[in-house]
Amino acid sequence: MNMIIKKIITAEQHGLRLDDALAAVAAVSKSEARRIIDRGGCALNASMVRVASRTVKAGDSIEAGIMEAGRFQEFVLSPEEIVYEDDQFIAVNKPAGINTQRTPYQLKGTLEYSVSEYFRQHGINEPARVVHRLDRGTSGVMLFPKQKKAAAWLSLRFHDSEIEKHYLALVTGEILQEEWIVTEPIGKIASARYGIVVGGKSAETAFRRISTSGRYTLVEATPRTGRTHQIRVHLASCGVPIVGDSTYGGEPAGRMMLHCAALSFNNQHGKLLTISAPTDEQFNFFQQSANTER
Repeated sequence: MNMIIKKIITAEQHGLRLDDALAAVAAVSKSEARRIIDRGGCALNASMVRVASRTVKAGDSIEAGIMEAGRFQEFVLSPEEIVYEDDQFIAVNKPAGINTQRTPYQLKGTLEYSVSEYFRQHGINEPARVVHRLDRGTSGVMLFPKQKKAAAWLSLRFHDSEIEKHYLALVTGEILQEEWIVTEPIGKIASARYGIVVGGKSAETAFRRISTSGRYTLVEATPRTGRTHQIRVHLASCGVPIVGDSTYGGEPAGRMMLHCAALSFNNQHGKLLTISAPTDEQFNFFQQSANTER
């Protein structure tokens, strides 16, 4: 089980290396402490530190995210995962199971870190700015600006819903309607769970049935607002949860079958740009089950 520990360095630990101090306060081995520090899961006085030899002093606050065994995955951005690039930004096909941005447990292994490394290797002296995100279990198109000005421009387009998003979702169950719209408001109902809530934030998603086998249906989802878990909540509210989405009642699968297939918008020169990304082999395997109309 993942957990976060927060401790204050005592006089007894004063002057220790960070890895030794972390091993002591978190009751982990020194090698595990080094792994936590290296992947960006340790903060000293609220600032992430990735240097194991850093000296601590009495009164310092130390916070560390300890991941369950096997949870951490190394991730390096491959050329095939970059689906578009120009002088303003790159577009990446995010794999399922990879965090978009840093968490209290890690910086390494996230898309944010991999894009930063890509920028560094290509002489771009800018951080990877996360202007929109996909859930850890969702795959598909993500945009990363190369400069601060481009980040502000993209952020405004997302805020004003000027970027059209097209998702593919494989759900359990047969859908008879060809098209429908869900406008139920969404609110937080638990620490990592959302639902239809009276008085929640307004939300609207347009859906279109692509194909069905009776057991599964492949759906295109176009969210017109940007609420957390919006597509997942709206589909679950229709009685057709996404395959692999255990949070909202989806049947078990190796991944959540939700994929951002395309983003479409007018670029800074007024030209319509549509950036698409293919689904992975696992999604394709399940999709084949839904491709035959009865």
